[in-house]
Amino acid sequence: MKKQKNKKYQHQEYANGKWFDFDLITQMANIGSEVIRALNWREKDNEAYAQASFERSLELFDLTVADPKNNNHRLKEILLARESWTDYFIGKNEYNSTAKIWHSYFLAFNFAYANLRGR
Repeated sequence: MKKQKNKKYQHQEYANGKWFDFDLITQMANIGSEVIRALNWREKDNEAYAQASFERSLELFDLTVADPKNNNHRLKEILLARESWTDYFIGKNEYNSTAKIWHSYFLAFNFAYANLRGR
């Protein structure tokens, strides 16, 4: 992945290539952490922190999309998840998502991650 000139990443180490060392389950579990943070901050009425977490989640989605190993049948789901998440958080929620749906979706990746690591 070529880093965009002058683009500042919140996850600079990941943007420099480390993200590509992770498998898809690990990537999605990390995205989920930011999604859950954004939901939790919004629930606490801290829109600034919620927005920051949302932006970090999009950054991780974009790094996942840019990862060459995900440029296959996985890419469609990753892009749909990003689109749906954006629609829910800042859009018109045309997909009729809920915070509960997002918690459940990413919880599955957290369980898979824990199983891979033997926890």
